[in-house]
Order: sequence, then C-alpha cells, then structure tokens
Amino acid sequence: MELIWQGIVQAFWLILRGDPEVMRIMWLSLSVSGIATLLSLVLGIPIGTAIGLTRFPGRSLVLSLVNTGMGLPPVVVGLFVSIFLWRSGPLGFLRLLYTPSAIVIAQFILAFPVVTGLTVAAMQQIDPRLRMQLQGLGASRLQVLRQLLWEARLAMLAAVMGGFGAVISEIGASMMVGGNILGYTRVLTTATVLETAKGNFDVAIALSVILLAITFLINWGLTELQQLGARR
Repeated sequence: MELIWQGIVQAFWLILRGDPEVMRIMWLSLSVSGIATLLSLVLGIPIGTAIGLTRFPGRSLVLSLVNTGMGLPPVVVGLFVSIFLWRSGPLGFLRLLYTPSAIVIAQFILAFPVVTGLTVAAMQQIDPRLRMQLQGLGASRLQVLRQLLWEARLAMLAAVMGGFGAVISEIGASMMVGGNILGYTRVLTTATVLETAKGNFDVAIALSVILLAITFLINWGLTELQQLGARR
C-alpha cells in the first residue's frame, strides 16, 4: 500500500511541477488517441448508420465482421500494421513505422469497429415507426437521416467513449508500431511498461494514475453531456 501511495503522490508532483517528459508523453497520448478516435468517428458513424438502417445481401456477414473487429487483439493489429509499414512492406515507402502516425493508424484500426458496431446498435434501437412517420409526413431522405441521428445522439456518445477507451489504454499495437522511442513515440501505456520493467514501480504507478485520471475526466465530461441530453 505504501508503494501505491508513493506512486499517487508522485503523480500529483509530476503534474504540479510540469515535468517536461511526463507532459510530452501525456500530450502525445492524448493527441494520437484523439486523432485515431476522431478518424474512427468520421468513418465509423456513417458506415454504422448505413448498416443499421439498410438491408442488403450479406448484411449478417458484415455485422459479424464488425462485431469480431470490436474484439481485435492489439498485438495482432500491431503485427499487421508493422508488416505493411515495414521497409520492404507494401507501404514501406511512406516511412511511417516507429512514428506517431503509425500509432494513429494502429489505434484507428482498433477504434473503427468499436465505433461502427455501437453506431449500428444505436440505429437499430430506434423505433422503425419513427422512420415511417417521418417519410409519411413528406420528409426528405436527408431530413429523415438527420432526425434519426438526433434520436440516436445519446447512444452515439457511447460510441465516442467506446472508441476512445479502446485506444487510450491499449499498449500492444503502440509498442509494436511506435517502438516506445523516448521523446518521440513514447505514450503513457508504453512508458508504464518500461518503468515497470526497470523496477521503477513508483514512477509506473504515477504514470498509471495520470492515465486513469485523463480517461476518467474525458469520460466524465462525455457522460455529463450525455445525461444533459437525456434530461432534455
């Protein structure tokens, strides 16, 4: 317990004094996970909406693939992204391996099916009679879609939280494609593993506390926004 308490105290101390390395690691974690989540929302919400509202041959197969993707092991994603970005790989000419961009790509692949799957579930929960009623009132296709998205807005926030949660806490893919390079690709999760391996448990606990605090604050803000919308 004393070791855990020391880690918590050190976490506050590192933040209060603005430790440059910790601040750099923290902002890199937020930026790569934020960009990956944003990209997954840009693609996942439209695709999930289309899957949720339409019927087409092979839909069950597509849904099965999406649901399987929601449980993708990060190390498997890291492996395949590394192969594609490797010097002799199909995308090796881009020279993205062991860069923050590579981490964004890997985390996007992890977040995309989560956002898509939760969006599909949100759209399927809408009463089908609402869509028929809107069409009966003469609403255009765009107006119908806009209203349905508005009805599903609270569940959509769950997709945001799910997508962000899937990437901010993952380590396998970030370690494999980022290389955990000091001052360049080291994020909170990979830094925690490194400090643990070095036996610096107090620093590792401090980094873990910072990661948990960031995750909690972001999800708290999104939850408050969600509940505010529910009360309206």
